Amino acid sequence: MTALNSDALRARIDGVQKLALGVGVLGAIGAGVGWSQDATEFFRSYLFSFLFWMAFPLGCLGLTLVHTLTGGNWGIAARRVLHAGMRTLPLTALFFIVVGVGLHQLYEWSHADVVAADPILQHKSKYLNTTEFHGFYGRAVFYFLFWIGYAYMLSARHDHYERTRDEKYAATTRNLAGIGTLLFVLTVTFAVTDWAMSLEPHWFSTIYGVMFIVGQGLSTLAFTIVMSAWLAKSAPYSAIMQAKRYHDLGKLMFAFTLLWGYVTLAQFLIIWSANLPEETPWYLHRGYTSWRTILVALLSLHFALPFLILLSRKVKQNPALVSKIALFILVMRFVDMSWIIIPAFHQEGFHFHWLYLATPAAMGGLWVAFFMQQLKGRLASAPADSYLERALEVAPSHGH
Repeated sequence: MTALNSDALRARIDGVQKLALGVGVLGAIGAGVGWSQDATEFFRSYLFSFLFWMAFPLGCLGLTLVHTLTGGNWGIAARRVLHAGMRTLPLTALFFIVVGVGLHQLYEWSHADVVAADPILQHKSKYLNTTEFHGFYGRAVFYFLFWIGYAYMLSARHDHYERTRDEKYAATTRNLAGIGTLLFVLTVTFAVTDWAMSLEPHWFSTIYGVMFIVGQGLSTLAFTIVMSAWLAKSAPYSAIMQAKRYHDLGKLMFAFTLLWGYVTLAQFLIIWSANLPEETPWYLHRGYTSWRTILVALLSLHFALPFLILLSRKVKQNPALVSKIALFILVMRFVDMSWIIIPAFHQEGFHFHWLYLATPAAMGGLWVAFFMQQLKGRLASAPADSYLERALEVAPSHGH
């Protein structure tokens, strides 16, 4: 048994894994019933769920790339969680298959008769199509191959460095992370353009991809804080997750909260000042119907409240408080995703269907169960003693 893999910790992880699997199975049964009753609403709720849950594995990959480039003890303390999260990308790829199956229920540009009657869609058909090799399906395959390949490569190279402490190997890993970060931003931007922005194919925004990337980072930091606080209830994480580690992660979560507010406001100001008929309807549907209530909640509860609370150093250094704020931010990330995606299908005003809870529960339960399985593997993998030693170091790390 390695230093990071105590019997008590393994038992707690097993318990959460079984609970999550149970929730996932029950949610899947409910989602199956919903599909039999209303296939269109099922696929809409499924896409919403997929876009919410894919934020975690992609956010884990993105933060791992950033930490590889920049270093910092925050990443050493969170590494096992981040690595376990990004290694769930194969499951995320399997989740996407259902999105591909429901293509015609989700995207109007996939209907030939609609495209034939719409000059704008005809112009965009060279990109928004399913027949070309570089079309919707081909791009999706490329995205997942890149994400999964880089996730496993980074994980393996980090493990090799911890075994050998070879600084030349570390330097090449940083170089790969530099290239990977650029490709990560590009692929995520194109992916959310394909899967989310094209739900309203006349609309476009150059900040949309950045908004998703920042949201993924915020979701992942909040999830990492919650998981770290939970892991710290058992040794040896109780020694690793000292107050300064929570403070580091809390500052990053605070920074991403500010960045989320900035890019969200920037998109609004650019679109509203331009006042183009192709762009403003996106905000008209979400801000001038009953969806406005959700918008007000996002401004006050997703941005203003966490901003004010996380100003306090004492809050960020308190595991119980900062983990509660992180959990609250996760809830608001769910609300934010619903405000972005669901009005594309229900432009007339606020709409709720029980599938918008059942389907995320199904996908989330299965994802958490698989994440816990990966986490057990990362905690048991060598060189755990080296990891523990470096996580407790006070001096700045070299990013590995």
